[in-house]
Amino acid sequence: MRNSFLQVFLIGCFLLLGAALFRTQIFQGGYFRSLSDGNRIREVVIHAPRGIIFDRSGVPLVANLPAFRLAGKTISKEEAIGLEAKGELPEVDVTRSYLFGEKVAHLIGYVSETESSSGDKVGHGGVEEEYEAKLRGKDGKELVEVDAVGKRLRTVSTIAPIPGENLTLSIDASLQKVAYEQIAGKAAAVVATDPNTGAILALASSPSFDPNVFTDLTRDAIYRSEKIKGIFADPTQPLFDRAISGTYPAGSTFKIVTATAGLETGKITADFTIDDPGILVIGPYKFPNWKYLRDGGLQGTINVVSAIQKSNDIFFYETGGLVGQDDLVAWGRRFGLAKPLGVDLPGEAAGSLPTKFLYLGDVYHLAIGQGDLLVTPLQVNAWTSVIASGGKLCRPHVLSYSSNFSHSSNLSYCRDIGISAKTINLVRQGLVAACSPGGTAWPLFNYKVPVACKTGTAEYGDPANRTHAWLTAFAPACAEATAGKACQPTIAVTVLVEGGGEGDTAAAPLVKKILDQWFSK
Repeated sequence: MRNSFLQVFLIGCFLLLGAALFRTQIFQGGYFRSLSDGNRIREVVIHAPRGIIFDRSGVPLVANLPAFRLAGKTISKEEAIGLEAKGELPEVDVTRSYLFGEKVAHLIGYVSETESSSGDKVGHGGVEEEYEAKLRGKDGKELVEVDAVGKRLRTVSTIAPIPGENLTLSIDASLQKVAYEQIAGKAAAVVATDPNTGAILALASSPSFDPNVFTDLTRDAIYRSEKIKGIFADPTQPLFDRAISGTYPAGSTFKIVTATAGLETGKITADFTIDDPGILVIGPYKFPNWKYLRDGGLQGTINVVSAIQKSNDIFFYETGGLVGQDDLVAWGRRFGLAKPLGVDLPGEAAGSLPTKFLYLGDVYHLAIGQGDLLVTPLQVNAWTSVIASGGKLCRPHVLSYSSNFSHSSNLSYCRDIGISAKTINLVRQGLVAACSPGGTAWPLFNYKVPVACKTGTAEYGDPANRTHAWLTAFAPACAEATAGKACQPTIAVTVLVEGGGEGDTAAAPLVKKILDQWFSK
């Protein structure tokens, strides 16, 4: 009897064990196999490299360097090797290197890691931010078999990453380098464009910063963190792009707009003249010419061409008064003022154009680029390019094409703003004369190619009476717009030096160096 009971008990135990094994292997086999594979198979992300950014001639402005990442943080190659030996599996990554450093910082921008645990990188500022969607690729992955301690045994499968698109810019790297070198150490900006298309050839702002600080793995994390904090805390605002985000009184560069408005409204003609009295007196208010203030000198009989040449304030006070506030503002808007021009870079400022005037003196101030008028260096370059191109206002842009996009036809947009050829020629004559003996831009007298230019000295309420220095120019330039291909402008350059003083002494020599580089090719 005992034997029978024992047999039944043992048979029952075996049946229960068999049922448990059956359930484990058959019904729950997939679950436990997945747990086993989870311990044996690991997924490692392969981060997609960002697209490379090139200048117009194929010169790379950035490079991707091999790197590794673990737990969302970029690590060095040596750290990766050591960690893998311990059973950790770092992700394959790339880090960004900016080959021209601070010379292209505002133009290109920089990348930095997000605060998420993935350690994803995104663009900040410049092209890196504007074209983030194009530059970033699609991550890949690999499944890796590991042993009991996590050491890699073999790669089971791989899905390759898809790199970001390569971008070719309209920028000329050699011109960009020279442009930045001219303003380094100053608070200043440079804009150089093709006036016929709006393509940006150089765009520089100073003070600047080294974008490699955000990606440099040769330095430890604490050092990089302190350097980055220093950039953000710097009172000189090195992250601020003065070329497209800074707004300033235009000074006498605005006389290009005032002259055009006067001629196009018919309030002045080529034959219209004034005799320079040195100073206008309206009731208790006095409006002097700059030369009268400087040395008591008078500039004689002035027409529109010689007014631009000599930058005669009296002529433009009178012209502004004749044109009137409404038409002067309307022409300012035609030239692209008080709204962004639409450059394909983040942070463009609109500037401001006054629309309410209490006194005639307010119109006088606007006519010479003072008062409540604020413009960006990019806007000054744009209205200069209108005269250079024969009357076209072009959308400034930096992208020429990408590896998945044949041409930036949607960016190369120009429109005729309705200026007669006669007006264009008269304003051109004045601008060419300003860069010739008898004009205001003496550093550009007798330059190797004919240049058209306008100086500007803009008051901005500085307690020490300092002024912003402007020089805006285009070349080659002949007095007549129809003078032939040899006089077809290929470049328009605008330089602003904050608190620099006079446009002829502080800005014109910098423009000359930039033109030297452009015409050396």
